[in-house]
Amino acid sequence: MRFILIGIGLTFAGFLVLGVMGSQYQAATFESDEFGTCYEYFEDKPPQEINCSFKIMDQTVFFGLVIGLLGAGVIALIKGVRGDWDRKVKPEDIVGPGNTENEDSERKQD
Repeated sequence: MRFILIGIGLTFAGFLVLGVMGSQYQAATFESDEFGTCYEYFEDKPPQEINCSFKIMDQTVFFGLVIGLLGAGVIALIKGVRGDWDRKVKPEDIVGPGNTENEDSERKQD
């Protein structure tokens, strides 16, 4: 169950990051393909021409981060759905109600 919750959280975070910040990273591809020059835009001063390879590298790193979040979320979901790792508990390690082996050993000690 933990892995399912972690997987849902990571997948949601990946889509959230892509949706909120993804639009500013799309411009590099369009600018380099259509115009051959790239610009960095500021709110308080005019745009400055920059090297397109730096802007495309930033875009690649951003999308790598998003793919990493989504991939980790999917892996956690798959591991959580398979879920047999938490059921493989030795009988002597089980604690709580319903464990007949621990109850018998406690009675023998009394």
